[in-house]
Amino acid sequence: MLKFIAKSVRRLMLIGVAAITILFVVALTPYPWRLLYPIDYQQIIVQEAERAQLDPGLVAAVINVESRWQADAVSRKGAKGLMQLMPTTAAWIAEKTGQAVFEEEDLFTPETNIRLGVCYLADLLAQFGNNETLALAAYNGGRGNVKTWLEDGLWDGTQDTVESIPFGETRRYVLKVEAQRKIYSRIYNWPSGH
Repeated sequence: MLKFIAKSVRRLMLIGVAAITILFVVALTPYPWRLLYPIDYQQIIVQEAERAQLDPGLVAAVINVESRWQADAVSRKGAKGLMQLMPTTAAWIAEKTGQAVFEEEDLFTPETNIRLGVCYLADLLAQFGNNETLALAAYNGGRGNVKTWLEDGLWDGTQDTVESIPFGETRRYVLKVEAQRKIYSRIYNWPSGH
């Protein structure tokens, strides 16, 4: 009986080690993670990110945090679509970049929303010296607010001091997008635009 128990214990230990090894190998591959972090509109995201020389993972993270991939999303303040663009901001960036005039309803079209959102994000990055943390804070909290925080010494604009961002919503937004960008970039192996 004792031999039988010892043999059963060894079998269970081998099965346990095998299961742990399989789980470990599966966890290292990106495919199971893609179930947790799915992506829609991948081709559009990669195309527009490459055009603007941005990391597609950054664009995917902004979309996930802004709208959870809902093309018809509308915020309380009136931001629309996947990248949650205010119609006035979208019109401004379209005019600035020489894009065709669009109707407000076009912001619910993934191609239009992503194209304009990526252009806007690229514009913010250019304005803030390619500082991604500043650009994300401006995307959420407004470029005017970010400039004021910097000028008044309320925040130095670095990733290390994100906790000093005066707006709690913006602080959380920057942290979420930066964390998700790392995840999307890792599991989808996109070329970096930087």
